[in-house]
Amino acid sequence: MTNDVVLGIDLGTSSVKVMALQRSGKFYTHAEPLTLIHPQNGYNEQRPEEWVTQTFKAIRGVLSANQISREAVKAIGFSGQMHGLVALSADQQPLRNAILWNDTRSSLEVEAIQAQMGQRYVDVTGNRAVEGYVLPKLLWMQKHESAIWQQIEKVLLPKDYLRLSMTGRLETDYSDATGTGYLDIAKGTWSQTVLDHFGIPLSWMPELMDSGTVVGGLTKAAAEASGLLAGTPVTVGGADNAMGAIGAGVVKEDQLMSSIGTSGVVLHPEKSLNLKYQGRLQLERHALKSHFYSMGVTLAAGNSLSWFRDTFGGDKPFETIVHDATSSPIGANGVLFAPYLSGERTPYFDPHVRGGFIGISNGTTFNDFARAVLEGIVFSLNDVLNLYRQFGVLPTEVIAIGGGAKNKFWAQMQADIFDLPLKVPVVDEGPGYGAALVASVAAGWYPDASSAINALVRYGDTYTPIASNRGAYELIYKEYQKLYQRLV
Repeated sequence: MTNDVVLGIDLGTSSVKVMALQRSGKFYTHAEPLTLIHPQNGYNEQRPEEWVTQTFKAIRGVLSANQISREAVKAIGFSGQMHGLVALSADQQPLRNAILWNDTRSSLEVEAIQAQMGQRYVDVTGNRAVEGYVLPKLLWMQKHESAIWQQIEKVLLPKDYLRLSMTGRLETDYSDATGTGYLDIAKGTWSQTVLDHFGIPLSWMPELMDSGTVVGGLTKAAAEASGLLAGTPVTVGGADNAMGAIGAGVVKEDQLMSSIGTSGVVLHPEKSLNLKYQGRLQLERHALKSHFYSMGVTLAAGNSLSWFRDTFGGDKPFETIVHDATSSPIGANGVLFAPYLSGERTPYFDPHVRGGFIGISNGTTFNDFARAVLEGIVFSLNDVLNLYRQFGVLPTEVIAIGGGAKNKFWAQMQADIFDLPLKVPVVDEGPGYGAALVASVAAGWYPDASSAINALVRYGDTYTPIASNRGAYELIYKEYQKLYQRLV
């Protein structure tokens, strides 16, 4: 049998992954897939009930595969996809599918928020409204699903619904709450100003707590379904980007985190609340108590590579497609790719723009297309980095997690295009690792999350920009920057 462990549950978009972490730093993971539902173009949904069944399956999987006893599990932490709307009835059942972070149906509602509240909205929330937030989704429901609207008793975020199913408790944390679009970011409370303006009851909102707070224990039913002990301590958890930063040790203001998952994220730790970004970059409360972070989000990073593989790559695994791309030179023989498959958030905040390939000729090969996709994804992240630089944020290094960190070619590409040294954590499990580190504090292993980070986060591969590559990419990037105007 293994030693004592804590569990970090990472509720992603394409899968739910459970990490079992020992105090020594050794860990085990098990993932189960999640189903994406696309009722029509721009709509992205999931069944909350599937989150629960697949999570329990993943917990049983990691326990059985690694001979971990249920008695060995000392605490549970959560990381969850942000911004998803889960509307609950009076008996705490979902009234409809969850509307996800990358759903763009609420563009008219975003325009209404901006028109009605304008700068006052930015002053209260620290952000501009975007389709991903919960607020415009609620307004869309108010307009288009009035029968469901009338039945709403509570509104939760994805990981909070998952935790409700495990503990019977209704809470959320500050890092996830910021992404609803109706948190007063300075006060750390639900904004009565925003909610009242749009006719949304404050009573729908769960209690706010710090991410590491233990809210209770596993219920008997959840314990039986997951193979754990009833009463196992459960923490509130946090938003995936906040937990990803904790898991990667990105806590200093001279650092940036680059994360390539379904979406792409460039994240910057903020020492204090600073409203200078005025909504051009998202400003969030952190899963670390009294901390903040900002981030720019591109909506279809890894999703662009998945789309390319599924549409053109046949049965090729991702590793093969990335290897194919290496035989095409920098600039992909003139092919450029704009990864706007779901519209784009940072820096354009445009839900209507769509992606495209430009520069195709008779000589263009599959390998050129593959390289153009990889370059386009990193160029989109570079748009975010350049926006930070415009605000005077001058990082000295990038910490990379996700798909872009696991492949040496793609990681070097990031270092070259960003023109910054890039480091990859030894444990590149991002949000799930962060959730486990927070759970380790609840288990009494460490006094606080910073201590857990210092003890368990280490870095492996480091990539230094190659001068000749950097110069070549700079020229290609200038052409990439013209793509948006050509596509709108």
